[in-house]
Amino acid sequence: MQDEIDGYQSRQREALGESEAFLDFQDRLSRVGPVDRPVLIIGERGTGKELAARAIHFLSARWQEPLVELNCAALSPSLIESELFGHEAGAFTGASGKRTGRFEAADGGTLFLDELGNIPIQVQEKILRVVEYGSFERVGGSGSIRVDVRIVAATNADLVRLAAEGRFMRDLLDRLSFDVIYVPPLRERREDILLLANHFAARMASELRRPGVPEFSEEVIAALEAHPWRGNVRELKNVIERAVYQSTRPQIDTIVFDPFQPPWPMLDDATPAPETCGPIASPPPGLPPRPLPEAVAEFECAMLKQALAQARGHQGRAAEALGLTYHQFRGLYKKHRERLE
Repeated sequence: MQDEIDGYQSRQREALGESEAFLDFQDRLSRVGPVDRPVLIIGERGTGKELAARAIHFLSARWQEPLVELNCAALSPSLIESELFGHEAGAFTGASGKRTGRFEAADGGTLFLDELGNIPIQVQEKILRVVEYGSFERVGGSGSIRVDVRIVAATNADLVRLAAEGRFMRDLLDRLSFDVIYVPPLRERREDILLLANHFAARMASELRRPGVPEFSEEVIAALEAHPWRGNVRELKNVIERAVYQSTRPQIDTIVFDPFQPPWPMLDDATPAPETCGPIASPPPGLPPRPLPEAVAEFECAMLKQALAQARGHQGRAAEALGLTYHQFRGLYKKHRERLE
């Protein structure tokens, strides 16, 4: 039990924010946590629906009882029923002994059903019976088993649409949605991006046993705040941890959003040189005469700085504006790193 509490407290440290959307979300959790009714959590991938479910459990009177979790997307439809309700020996091929299901394991506590939309209709009917009557039968069994379980469910699916299409029981949806908690995506709480980034950077630096807390350059901050964050907080955490790991300086001045675009030059000789430099087609005026290599280097630096400023630090968009591939851009950036800082 203490391990569960310690794990919860550790992960809740990632529930950071000061935006209005985040504070409203936290207030909703605080209000519904002590109310012993089912809760439905909706939100995109990576927003922290599991953290919200854990908060609801530990804010409830059931906090000393089990919190049992099941990711319904990780199981085939044929296995979900057995996982939830257990089975008797010989109930199906391979069922050599009796098995206790998640509902029995969560008796007195909370059952968290993640990816609720993946549950088959026939299993939804059995869940509805547990919600209404507090009883069920194991797969292959005939005896009724009574449990006292609070259900907290989460999904990124449109359950209302699924119900209209007959793929989700409307009665079950009604019973599970005593309160519906919406977890805001990161793009709706951009004020929290730098706060979270600093938190993840400090933790990663500590894990790597590096002194001090890394800082972000203005260009990187602008890029972080402009990024769409389709993977939300989970994506932000991965990006920041990668940046801290790859950085060798106290200040992080390079950010890689897509690890499948390597941050090293991979120039393809077969790629024809661009005829123009896109919307940035001429050097900034007023550059004094220089020896050719120095003049070329200064011109390249000026173009890189201008492109990065227009792209708000996003290197992919800067490369596109200059008519370069990402790898060509990275090669130039590394070549002139000292001049650009």
